[in-house]
Amino acid sequence: MSTGTEDTGMNVVDAMISSVVSIGMVAGVAVLYHTTERNYGKCINTHACYWGVMVAVAIVVANVPFGKYIFSGLSYTLIGAWLPIYESIRAVCSPDERDDKTWLQYWMVGGIFFVITTWVDDLTSSQTDIYWHAFLFCFFLWLYYPKTDGAYIIYEKITKPYLAPKVKPFATDMDNMIQNAYAMLMNVAHLWIVGLFFVFLPAGLKRIVAIAIGTGYPLVSSIGAAVSEEIEDDTYWLTYWSCYGILFITMDILENWIGWIPGFYALVICASVYLMLPMFNGADKVFRKVLVPLAGLKELLMLRDAIMIKKQMLKDLDPERAEFVRKAIAKFYNEHEDDKDPDKLKNELMTGYSNMNIRQLPAFSMPDFSGFKMPKVPSITSFMKKTNSDDNVSVISAGTANEKTHILV
Repeated sequence: MSTGTEDTGMNVVDAMISSVVSIGMVAGVAVLYHTTERNYGKCINTHACYWGVMVAVAIVVANVPFGKYIFSGLSYTLIGAWLPIYESIRAVCSPDERDDKTWLQYWMVGGIFFVITTWVDDLTSSQTDIYWHAFLFCFFLWLYYPKTDGAYIIYEKITKPYLAPKVKPFATDMDNMIQNAYAMLMNVAHLWIVGLFFVFLPAGLKRIVAIAIGTGYPLVSSIGAAVSEEIEDDTYWLTYWSCYGILFITMDILENWIGWIPGFYALVICASVYLMLPMFNGADKVFRKVLVPLAGLKELLMLRDAIMIKKQMLKDLDPERAEFVRKAIAKFYNEHEDDKDPDKLKNELMTGYSNMNIRQLPAFSMPDFSGFKMPKVPSITSFMKKTNSDDNVSVISAGTANEKTHILV
């Protein structure tokens, strides 16, 4: 993939101009995205006008000297990857859960298309590069521009009715296969065999394997998450695509210089697996510890977490307990350290919670034994008299005359 700054024949000045123009274009697209009302691409005329205008612009730009600065590898990379990565991070952090599904739909189309078409740059010439870059620029923008919303249309017309019914059962099988493969690879002997086999593969094939592992299973799982009602699945895979998008771009740039080093693509695969599998939860760790602080969205993510806690609380607790916990949390955050000791406040909250637990214990009372009468137990004397008169009992004297032992015979 060309990023627009390392193309053959492009000097430092051209690279700087291309960077400034591309950053300006992506800033304009970001403003356009946030200021345009979304209509889910329902108007056919809007699509026709969009592609008509874009084709005309591409033809004009391709025939002017500064056209290479507008439709460059950097411009379509910013539009097709970096802007969606930032907006995906923002979607995961925002309280609105609908945008999670919106950007997940984009990654199922635009993200995959971006990854699998990077090799085309190696086939195009300097004369045809600009047309290919113009197409990618327009296509990625068409996918998420609020008036066209191409990703949503593809999801509703193709993915949901045709792909999802076939993919969902396959996703379960893939989960089992991945669990088994992970258990097998934990065996050092198997890991050596796989590593040795991978080392001797051609570099191009290694790249294909790395991309297939990083996109195959996540794509299948993302389709299943998109058609489900649970928003947690959407958030999980949108978090993954945000992290993997950066990993892929980093790999695509670094392989020009260090891709020949043994273990480079193996490291990419390990990083993809770490981000992907729930047993590691790597995407969430990288997302929270690295991407969110870099994007300046820590406060927004805290707000999202608070809303999710309340949602889970209302789901798991009965209304009375949920109301008490809600008030306790509100009281805790409304108090200021200057006004009250936090430790004392926490003790008050725990005391109130303990009292609530006591109040909710089922009533228990001791049974009434006043009307119960113990049966009359015969005395030892009467028992001995009875045994003396019994024909089946003989008395054997032992010791003194007053000591007698009764033995049944």
